[in-house]
Amino acid sequence: MDIIEVEVFNKLFSSIAEEMGIILTRSSFSSNIKERQDFSCAIFDQKGELVAQAAHIPVHLGAMPQTVSHALGAHSFKKGDTMIINDPFQGGSHLPDITLIEPVFDNDELLFYVASRAHHADVGGSTPGSMGHCSHFDEEGVCIGPTLLYQAGALNENFLSSFLSKVRNPEERRGDLQAQKAALKRGRTRLLEVVGRHGSAHAFTILSQLKAYGENLMRHVLTTIPDGTYSFTDYLDNDGTSNKAISLHVDLEIHGDEAIIDFSRCAEQIQSPLNAVRPVTISATIYVFQCLIGDGFPINQGSYSPLTIKTRPGSLLDARRPAPVAAGNVETSQRIVDLLFGALAKAIPDRVPAASCGSMNNIAIGGHNNSGSQFTYYETIGGGMGGRPSAPGLNGIHTHMTNTLNTPVEALEHSFPMMVEEYSLRRNSGGKGQHPGGDGIIRTYHFLADCEVSLLTDRRDTEPYGLQGGESGKPGGNILHKKNGSQERLPGKINFQAQKGERLTIKTPGGGGWGKKD
Repeated sequence: MDIIEVEVFNKLFSSIAEEMGIILTRSSFSSNIKERQDFSCAIFDQKGELVAQAAHIPVHLGAMPQTVSHALGAHSFKKGDTMIINDPFQGGSHLPDITLIEPVFDNDELLFYVASRAHHADVGGSTPGSMGHCSHFDEEGVCIGPTLLYQAGALNENFLSSFLSKVRNPEERRGDLQAQKAALKRGRTRLLEVVGRHGSAHAFTILSQLKAYGENLMRHVLTTIPDGTYSFTDYLDNDGTSNKAISLHVDLEIHGDEAIIDFSRCAEQIQSPLNAVRPVTISATIYVFQCLIGDGFPINQGSYSPLTIKTRPGSLLDARRPAPVAAGNVETSQRIVDLLFGALAKAIPDRVPAASCGSMNNIAIGGHNNSGSQFTYYETIGGGMGGRPSAPGLNGIHTHMTNTLNTPVEALEHSFPMMVEEYSLRRNSGGKGQHPGGDGIIRTYHFLADCEVSLLTDRRDTEPYGLQGGESGKPGGNILHKKNGSQERLPGKINFQAQKGERLTIKTPGGGGWGKKD
């Protein structure tokens, strides 16, 4: 193995995925994709194995190999085919995350698959934004099994018309799908340039070595963790209908250069969107172990080989139909990360950070503009990063399974009937310690029209834990300021009607502290 050439190809392929993301950003219509960059792009080989990915959204990327696997099992791709899929029970994450997959042919030789996944601001369902507190999967939006959006280059007009008829703001959906298609085209162009320059035989030889390199790196990291079984339990606040906390548990076994991650003892699936499908659980697990490897190293199918992930079908972390799953992707995935870091802290305490915010603090808003046109808006809000063994946690930042940007106030106020009255750091919300946790965020929305609002948030009751003597971070809070001057503390998961003139304040959790303060 020529490690220098392998690394050159690693950067080459990951840069192609990054360029696909740039095209998607510049071509998209919705603020969620254009401003927040809630999307991911990746490249797969002829067998559907992950070759490279961009540094986009962790919860997307770890699940995409399962999506591609289901796609290849459902269809034999030909030139000009583009598949669309968002079914969480066929490798997806939740319904707003729509994935497009396309083959890359050189003449008649199948070389690669390119994929883009983007969170669409609405895919129908009972609540605007398709991120409501639902009790049944059918209420969450339009579910798309493996379907050809394009066949031999021809658009499937019947499918697209049917899909757009079921969603809010259909032209925005059409524009975002076209942007995803443009991203695939750029990926295909760049990959063909690589093959034309180096030849397919040589490129695939290097790719085989690249996957071996990824596997060797992961195995090496695992050997630095002492053998043993490390267990940890953490909790989600509640299911949104009762005040009872929901337990999540992991048993992590390290045997030399292999790891068994067993989530079998987690709670049963519930009638709440907090359920996570198995691909989301896999995503969160892979993310944690990639953090141990460090930045800049290859992430591909080889990296997954030393990890055995066990889940129990029908449980909270391996949900089955008709369980709703919208928040499993955004909230429960964060708690899986907390679980694994909590277990690893028992094995390698000098390498693991305290718990971060632990929630993506999801808000979805829908209604009608003054012109009468319908709008939907979705965003996640950052929080405090957990204190680290060598440094404090960062303030007001998206952490772990989300890697999105914030929506700029100017963009939000220009496009939607809302004002942002406050956007500030939530001082002293991070846990104290030798390395304190980062502070959360305060964001207040002033509604300029009647709206329907959905909140999917957590760590409103449970606190992000500190480690090695550090204090916990402060939990978050959601407050509705009514027109009569009164205030109402809202639960973490709720759908409600907001009246014109009312204000909503989201206070996000701070990160836990690391180490006892002198």
